[in-house]
Amino acid sequence: MEKDWRMLCWNVNGIRAVHKKGFLEWLHKEDPDVMCLQETKAHPSQLPAELQKIEGYHTYFRAATKPGYSGVGLFSKEEPLQVSYGMNIEQFDNEGRMIVAEYPNFYLIPTYFPNGGASVERLNYKMAFYAAYLEFVKSLAPKPVIICGDVNTAHHEIDLALPKQNERNSGFMAIERAWLDQMTEAGFVDTFRLFNQEGGNYTWWDMRTRARERNLGWRIDYFLVSQELQPKVKSSGILGEVTGSDHCPISLEIRV
Repeated sequence: MEKDWRMLCWNVNGIRAVHKKGFLEWLHKEDPDVMCLQETKAHPSQLPAELQKIEGYHTYFRAATKPGYSGVGLFSKEEPLQVSYGMNIEQFDNEGRMIVAEYPNFYLIPTYFPNGGASVERLNYKMAFYAAYLEFVKSLAPKPVIICGDVNTAHHEIDLALPKQNERNSGFMAIERAWLDQMTEAGFVDTFRLFNQEGGNYTWWDMRTRARERNLGWRIDYFLVSQELQPKVKSSGILGEVTGSDHCPISLEIRV
C-alpha cells in the first residue's frame, strides 16, 4: 500500500556537535518519517542515550573503523524489512559510508560519498567507490531505489557559485561529474531539479572563508530516485535556513 513519506537528509559534520546545538528539538519539530545523516564522526557507543534510541524512531548507525571519521545514521518511523551496511567490499565498508534499508516498495540508501580533494590517492579511491556504488545500486533492481546523501560532487555549473574557478578541483572535475552523468543514464533522477532550475541553491559552504554569508556554495547533497519513482515525487527541497553544520539539510516528499 502506498503512503506519503517525508524524508530529510543532512551531513551534520559531527552528530555530537550538532546535538549540542539543538538537533533533537529540531528533529522532533520537523517530524520526518525518515532522517538520514552523514559524517556522524562517532561510534554509536559514544553517543548519549537520547541519540542512540530516539523516541518514535528505529535507529541505525554505521561507524568507520577510524575513530571520529565518516559515519552514517538512519532514523526511521517505519521499521525496515532488513538493514545492511556497505557493499561487501572491505576497502569501502570499513569507512562507514552506507546504510542499505529495504522497505516493502523500495530501498533507501543513505550514503556519505568520499571526498577526493586530499590527494591523488583519495581521488582514485573516490572514483573506485563511485564505480562500485553504481554497480551495487543497479544490482538491486527490480525494486526501486532512493539514494540520499553528500555525493561530494556538483553535477552542473548551475550547482556551484564559482564553476570556472573549480574545474580542476575535486568536487567539480570532469571525471567526477561524468559519474553523475552515468547515474542519470542508469535511470536515477536528481529530484531537486524536477522542481527548481534556478542557480544559487547550494547545500555546502566553506566555513573557513565565511562563504555561507555570501552564498558562495556548492550543491553536493542529493536525493536521487529510480526513474519509476519520478512520478511519485511530490517535492524536493533545500532547507538552507537550518544551521549547525557546513551543510544544510535537504528534503524529499514522495508517495510510495
